[in-house]
Amino acid sequence: MKHSAMMKDTLAELAQHKLRTFLTLLGMIFGVGAVIAMLNIGEGAEREALKTIETMGLRNIIVQSQPADERALLEQRKHSLGLSMSDIHAAVTTLPDITGYSAERQIETYAIISHYGKSDGKAIGVTPSYMELSSLPFAAGANFTEQHQLYAAQVAVLGAQMANTLFPQGNALGQQVKVNHVWLQVVGVLAEPYSNNNEFQGVKLGGEQNQLFMPLNTARNRFKAEPLAAELSSFRLQLAENSNSAVIARALDFLLKQRHNDIDDYTLIVPAALLAQQKQTQQIFNIVMSCVAGISLLVGGIGIMNIMLATVLERTKEIGLLRAIGATRRDIKLQFVAESFTIAIVGGMLGILFGIILSELIAFYSGWAVSWSIPAIVLSFSICALIGVAFGVYPAIKASELDPITALQTD
Repeated sequence: MKHSAMMKDTLAELAQHKLRTFLTLLGMIFGVGAVIAMLNIGEGAEREALKTIETMGLRNIIVQSQPADERALLEQRKHSLGLSMSDIHAAVTTLPDITGYSAERQIETYAIISHYGKSDGKAIGVTPSYMELSSLPFAAGANFTEQHQLYAAQVAVLGAQMANTLFPQGNALGQQVKVNHVWLQVVGVLAEPYSNNNEFQGVKLGGEQNQLFMPLNTARNRFKAEPLAAELSSFRLQLAENSNSAVIARALDFLLKQRHNDIDDYTLIVPAALLAQQKQTQQIFNIVMSCVAGISLLVGGIGIMNIMLATVLERTKEIGLLRAIGATRRDIKLQFVAESFTIAIVGGMLGILFGIILSELIAFYSGWAVSWSIPAIVLSFSICALIGVAFGVYPAIKASELDPITALQTD
């Protein structure tokens, strides 16, 4: 039996029972679609996490002041002055693999205004290295310099959202902004964020877009601080490539505990550890969803076998006639395997289409990121084809083992 004739007979047989064929296809369609949608969303989540973690700095360790009420803060200050520049210098001189740092101090803000608008954002004093360590690109202008920092210059960098609020016309560079009672000149505007995520593994993100940044010395010299406030709100340490951030974080924690007399007035954030935790969570999600999708494909395969066994019974006389005119057992096997394989292939192709549509619908309604994964499509389609062949073998063998004479006598 020629392959072209076999394929023609296969398609004709499937077309003869359209509803039954369609119902058999559904298991394959849903299974392949679920695998593709799940892996696409997983891939998108991983890429989104990588983009998000860039704003924290994958090679950074972030130390933040722990918030406390006035009574607790008063008790803490008896033993610890909070985060300070001396903590940074101690870490840089004591710990290995630290290649840079930035410091940050929040300002008690009651007004941020321009001649064109008013902002409800925050003002923060930072060292010039803050922008680089936080991976914050500029849309216009440039960062303030070490000279600005040294002389406490009255300059500022605006986040994208604050720039749009204070200067709706888009002419922020060179303009004046008043923070509380101090006028500052805008020298730079940050670009829009890579990601719209406001939180990652419980850590708040994205506040830079509605913030004003000024040199740290400007914040120290020209703005009053709360009496019990620490010198710094937070600082970042940048590590060398291939360094063990977990080990350095433990050493830093030990150092700070000694300097702060074991007072728990700071929090350590290790972005690399957060990313590892995110990947582990995503991997568990992928495994669970793969099992669910795999069960759907298995059910689809069982459906193929069930329909093919029913087809053998329906076509018993046809099988006997084929054997009588010279068809071999091998020809019969190939014919039935070809039918189950065709069902799987068609189901797989429709499943790819369904998976793409499902991914887009989930992304649209949930706001999740989707990234197309070619390996996911190839893998799911290959498994679908394999299941089609595997579950078609038994019915094909049953058909080939029918006795031609008995088959011709069947009503």
